[in-house]
Amino acid sequence: MTDSTIPRLSTATILGYPRIGPDRQLKRAIEGYWAGRLELDDLEVAALELRRSTRARLLALGLGADDGSIPGDFSFYDQVLDVALTVGAVPPRFERLLDADGRLDLPGYFTVARGEGDLAPLEMTKWFDSNYHYLVPEIGPTTPFRLADDRVVSLFLEAAGDGITTRPVVLGPVSFLLLSKAVADDADGAAAPSDFTPLDRLEDLLPVYTELLHALGQAGAPWVQLEEPALVADTWDVPRERVLAAAARAYEVLADELARPERPAILATLSYGGADDAVDVLSGTGVEAVGLDLVRGDVPSAATLAALGDKVVVAGVVSGRNVWRTDLEAALAVLGELDAGLGGRAVAEGRLAVTTSTSLFHVPHDVRVERGLDPELRSWLAFADQKIGEVITLATALTRGRDAVAGELDAAAQARRTRLEHAGVVRPEVRARVAEVAEADYRRPPFADRAPVQAAALGLPELPTTTIGSFPQTTEIRRARAARARRELSEEAYTDAMRTEVRGVVELQERLGLDVLVHGEPERNDMVQYFAENLDGFAVTEHGWVQSYGTRCTRPSILWGDVTRPAPITVGWTRYAASLTTRPVKGMLTGPVTILAWSFVRDDQPLADTATQVALALRDEVGDLEAAGTGIIQVDEPALRELLPLRAADRDAYLTWSVEAFRLATSGVRDETQVHTHLCYSEFGEVIGAIDALDADVTSIEAARSKMEILPAIAEEGFSRGIGPGVYDIHSPRVPSVEEIAELLAAAAAVVPGRLLWANPDCGLKTRRYEEVVPALENLVAAARQVRATL
Repeated sequence: MTDSTIPRLSTATILGYPRIGPDRQLKRAIEGYWAGRLELDDLEVAALELRRSTRARLLALGLGADDGSIPGDFSFYDQVLDVALTVGAVPPRFERLLDADGRLDLPGYFTVARGEGDLAPLEMTKWFDSNYHYLVPEIGPTTPFRLADDRVVSLFLEAAGDGITTRPVVLGPVSFLLLSKAVADDADGAAAPSDFTPLDRLEDLLPVYTELLHALGQAGAPWVQLEEPALVADTWDVPRERVLAAAARAYEVLADELARPERPAILATLSYGGADDAVDVLSGTGVEAVGLDLVRGDVPSAATLAALGDKVVVAGVVSGRNVWRTDLEAALAVLGELDAGLGGRAVAEGRLAVTTSTSLFHVPHDVRVERGLDPELRSWLAFADQKIGEVITLATALTRGRDAVAGELDAAAQARRTRLEHAGVVRPEVRARVAEVAEADYRRPPFADRAPVQAAALGLPELPTTTIGSFPQTTEIRRARAARARRELSEEAYTDAMRTEVRGVVELQERLGLDVLVHGEPERNDMVQYFAENLDGFAVTEHGWVQSYGTRCTRPSILWGDVTRPAPITVGWTRYAASLTTRPVKGMLTGPVTILAWSFVRDDQPLADTATQVALALRDEVGDLEAAGTGIIQVDEPALRELLPLRAADRDAYLTWSVEAFRLATSGVRDETQVHTHLCYSEFGEVIGAIDALDADVTSIEAARSKMEILPAIAEEGFSRGIGPGVYDIHSPRVPSVEEIAELLAAAAAVVPGRLLWANPDCGLKTRRYEEVVPALENLVAAARQVRATL
């Protein structure tokens, strides 16, 4: 490096690591604390032990102890919430939880995340186009900013005390503001003035980041990772030019005005896509390193690379988001192209490092523990630990030559060959059926023709009540499932146990007075994994847990080959539930887009082609449900908004194939069969046209946390089909009152005609307890009856 004051950065690093623990230790400890089984001190000890074991694991995998290659990215719940509390952006309704110094303790932190009593939590929405959910900060025109929490410094010092120099990881100021929600200062969560955006507060926020960087410098941190993923998206409400100007200003202040060694060297990362204009902006600032996502993005142009000068380029050539082994030859070619664009001596001069495209918290810990997977399939996969090995292999090839890693390169190439040659990857009969799909397969008669037929067949009241599908997964359900897996419970006994659960759920719904019932899904471990277990072309893991939000973890399935449905999946359970009641019972399916979004999907063909295969399998299931007498079939697509591309130019193509996949799955039914769908996690305004194009007879949408913010978009679109804006936030333990629910329903009724409006929770109830669910649903039914009387 030309500047000797810049500390050395390892040629091999990662941008982040799974933080829940290989056995979900953090989840268990936090939930134990919430349940009263652990004291707060015990939780802190458990978290400390996890952080230490994680650092030890990263050292054992080959990352260095003193070169800034180990990220310090721990969080008790969410990295965006962490920054909000670090900079003091605590909404006014939580101020009574602050201590005398204006700090929020860990119990208060959890209250902001989950809510409690009359304290509604922060909203939650998807993190870019991933299945992670972050908590949305609330920023108003005069929200006070100050360095209110120094945990990021404490975590660095903790590692340093163990002899390990970590690289603190903090969401950058521009991304923090762009990911925040504009609110008024005089009301909790109310809408902000129309001309205000959180980005207006950049100048007020930068001094706090400056103070934080100075504190890290004083603590001895050589590097800090400031994440700016928002700079790769061009779909913010703020013009692109203003976003880039904000980035230029932010890093002029942080990197130019705060000189080293008063602060750590800055690695500014641009994950989840490519954006040459953002790289150009960072090139003009004093940041010492720029991280590029070269899995989603391309190698920057020659001009952009030239403008980087002496900065370190941290090349994300190993995917942080999928589980397939990296094509190491292709990655080396990208690194070679990058080195050439940087003048041909970037490796020799320490200006080129290898990393992951994103944090590895999107993937499970270690594929080697998946002994239940077919060994050949397992050989195609790389989880977090294996991806670190790939990063180190590529870095070694750069610094010592290909011969030093010849064995690793050969093994990777062999795994790719066996994958391409496997008989299940390409099945001619599946490809032939896809080729035969006709335009008519995507169409139903107009809703205006279907609606009266369905009304006559179903006989529902105005403002009918229902739930989204799942009911609480009790300890008894989980024990029965585990005993079945251990073969301690026969299939017959397991079925009897699940039927008992279904009977109880149906009886409960009848007592509550719900109009359209569900069977509660006790037999389903997960809304995607359950289908993956019953479709060819999928595999499931035993230990492949990935954080979804807070302590909620999922095990994404692995979609590795062409997809078919060998036999009906849900028909028996739905038919049994229907035999217990005279009220309509919904058949419950997960839609094709969500199955893709919540799985690790094959990367050897376009996503649209895979979606068509899944849609055809679901079309068969829909047809069998209808033939069994099911009059309402719900095909959930909660991930429709999730996969929306971050670049505007790519969105139309995605929305076209995603809508077509849903319609292919659902358009084979008769007019009298009512098709429902469900979407969640807010921010639907930009896809409301696509939601309408799904042509579902009824759509339920998350709306409770946002207090019905979707209503203006519904009114503007002129949505003419049934719709159920959620009135019960199931992601919080709070039980909403009758008055609260009635207020939300009344607001919806002012926009949606009563004949089209439904009352339902935001999402499925599987993660809640019956002590919360029963009173909440009682209040929902009471509120619906109250509002129904006014229609």
